[in-house]
Amino acid sequence: MTESPQHAAWCNRPAHDKHLSFAEWLRNAPGRAAGSPVAPDSLRSPAKSKYRAQRTGKYASKREAQRARELSMMQQAGMISGLQEQVWFELTPKRGRLRESSYVADFVYMQDGKQVVEDCKGMQTPVYKLKRKLMLHFHNIEILET
Repeated sequence: MTESPQHAAWCNRPAHDKHLSFAEWLRNAPGRAAGSPVAPDSLRSPAKSKYRAQRTGKYASKREAQRARELSMMQQAGMISGLQEQVWFELTPKRGRLRESSYVADFVYMQDGKQVVEDCKGMQTPVYKLKRKLMLHFHNIEILET
């Protein structure tokens, strides 16, 4: 993929312009006549989620954000402990030219002395179903789906 001259200039913009997004900077880019329109393809909005999940803060979906709040309250109440978010598990190691495969759990915590691996799912994709089976096979962990 080649960079456009505008993108290269944006990447090397002065420090006082670092707070601007590419679209904002492009509106006032050097060499652009004041008030001239910006090409619509340069102002594309971020891609929409394939399954219509809406990012909420640092979470991938509203469901995940809500569950994080619930688990946080459960931890404060002493019902669970050791709450971790976005925990990485290796499923298959790198071998030759093949990359490793991994699974990232939304939440991992301890409840009643047992480790719980939890994932907030709205849609079970074929890839997720395969990774769920690999987690059970390689790590003997069943994923709790909420």
